[in-house]
Amino acid sequence: MGKGDFLRLLYGVLAFCCVTVVIADDPYRFYTWTVTYGTIYPLGVPQQVILINGQFPGPRLEVVTNDNIVLNLFNKLDQPFLLTWNGIKQRKNSWQDGVLGTNCPIPPNSNYTYIFQPKDQIGSYTYFPSIGLHRAAGGYGAINVYQRPQIPVPYPTPNGDFTLLVGDWYKTNHKILQSTLDSGKSLPFPDGVLINGQANPSFTGDQGKTYKFRISNVGLSTSLNFRIQGHLMKLVEVEGSHTVQNTYDSLDVHVGQSVTVLVTLDQVPKDYYIVASTRFTKPILMATGVLHYSNSRIPVSGPIPGGPTIEVDWSIKQARTYRWNLTANAARPNPQGSFHYGKITPSRTILLVNSAPTINGKQRYAVNGASFINADTPLKLADYFNIPGVFSMSSLRSSPSGGPPFIATSVLPANLHEFIEVVFQNSESTIQSWHLDGYDFWVVGYGGGQWTQASRQSYNLEDTLTRHTVQVYPNSWTSIYVSLDNQGMWNVRSALWERQYLGQQFYLRVWNPIQSLSNEYYIPSNALLCGRAAKAHN
Repeated sequence: MGKGDFLRLLYGVLAFCCVTVVIADDPYRFYTWTVTYGTIYPLGVPQQVILINGQFPGPRLEVVTNDNIVLNLFNKLDQPFLLTWNGIKQRKNSWQDGVLGTNCPIPPNSNYTYIFQPKDQIGSYTYFPSIGLHRAAGGYGAINVYQRPQIPVPYPTPNGDFTLLVGDWYKTNHKILQSTLDSGKSLPFPDGVLINGQANPSFTGDQGKTYKFRISNVGLSTSLNFRIQGHLMKLVEVEGSHTVQNTYDSLDVHVGQSVTVLVTLDQVPKDYYIVASTRFTKPILMATGVLHYSNSRIPVSGPIPGGPTIEVDWSIKQARTYRWNLTANAARPNPQGSFHYGKITPSRTILLVNSAPTINGKQRYAVNGASFINADTPLKLADYFNIPGVFSMSSLRSSPSGGPPFIATSVLPANLHEFIEVVFQNSESTIQSWHLDGYDFWVVGYGGGQWTQASRQSYNLEDTLTRHTVQVYPNSWTSIYVSLDNQGMWNVRSALWERQYLGQQFYLRVWNPIQSLSNEYYIPSNALLCGRAAKAHN
C-alpha cells in the first residue's frame, strides 16, 4: 500500500469514527488477517486449503453488539478474494457486504480494510469466501456477537461456550471443482463431513455444568442433523432470535444456518459421541466428535446414536416448533414481540421459483427463469456512479412469466420501508436453502405442493422467529415477511453453492432517492474500484 493509499484509508477510518462515535460511542476492534494456502489432512489425505492467519477454520470474531470492526485483510492467494459476513446486516452499509455485487475483489498480493458493525445484533454467525469455489477450500470462520453488559439474555450465563462449524467437505481441490461447474456438470457427492475442520474433534466440560453450543452449517450443499449421545439440547437462539426454549435430542441445521443450544452435562462421567450426519442423502455421511467429561476415564462406547435420514416430514414438524420468545429482548432492551409483524399487510408478494435448466448445453440454475451472471463491475458501484448497462432491473419478474430460461445480471427494485411477502416455491425434488443479505425475516409458513393465496391461512402471524437463511423442502413452499428498512444492494442467493455459482441468485435494490446518512452511509474512501468503475472518483 502506497503512502497516498494509506492516508486515504486513515482519513476514511477517522471519518467513520466521527460519524459513529458521536452517535453511539461504540468501541473499536482492530484485526489484521492474512489469507494464504496451506496443506492439511482433514479427511486423512493431504489437500490444499485456504488459511486465515495460518488457521483452518479461520479466527473467531468475538465481538459485542455495535462494536466497530476494522479488519485489514491481506490476500496472499493466486486469485482475487473476498469475505462475506453471513447474517451481519451491515446496516446502511452494503458497501462492506463482501460479495461481487457490492465489492471489487481484493487482488492477489493486495489488501482491503473492512469497516462495519454488528448493529443491534446478538447471536451466532459465520463468515466465508464469496468468490468462485473458495468456500470449498475453507477460509470460513465464526462470528460470535455477545450482548452488551446492560442487556440481559433469557437464560443463566453458561459455564462455557463452544463453537462448532459443521459442513460437508470435498477432497478435490477447489479449482478442479470450479472447472467442473464451468464445464456444465454438477459437483460430485461430497467425501465427508467436518466439525471445526476435523473428522473427530473433542470438547471438554465439567459434570453438572451447562455449556452453550453454537452450531453452524458451513458446508456447500448438504443439510445436517446434529446430536449428542445421551444429552438433550435446549434451543435458545437462532441467527439472532431468542427462541422459546424447547428441548430436542437432535436438530436439523440446513446449509448457511446457525442455531445455539444449551447442554447440561448431567450424565454419568464418561465420553459421549457428538454426531453430525447428512440429511436427505444416500449414502449418509457422518462426522463423530467427542464430548469429554473432565472427570471421565471411560472412552466413548456403544452404537453411534442414530438420527433422521431422509424423512422430510420429521424436519418440517421440527421447523414449525421454532418460536420467537416474545417477552425476551434481543440486542436492544425492548421485547422481541413488541414488533407485531402479523398485523402489517404486505405491500406486495414476490413469488420466487427455483429451477435447474440447461442453457447453451450446460447446467445452470435460475430464479423465475433468470440465471444470474456476475458483471464486470460491482452492481453497487455501477448504481452509485450511474454506469449504464451493468445490470437490468427489468429482466427478473416478481413472479414467473413463462418463456425459456435466460442469462442476466438481474436486480429486483424495491422501496425503502416497504413491508413485503416473499414466497420461495420449490418444485424440484431436492431441498433448497435461501439466504438474504442485509436482513433477517419472519418465516411465516411452510407447506407442500404449490403455494396459493389460500396458503396464508396456515401462516404463523403471532410468534414465528426471524432468521437470515431458510430451507424450502422438496416440492414445497416457504413464505417469509421482510421489512425493507435497510437501504442498499443486497444479495438474495441459494446457500447451496453450486446453485449460487451457476445462477440461482439475484440482487435486491432497496432504495430511497433522498441521499441522507439516515438512509445509507457514503461510499468508503478506501473502496476498491474495478471494471467500468475503475476510473471513477468517489
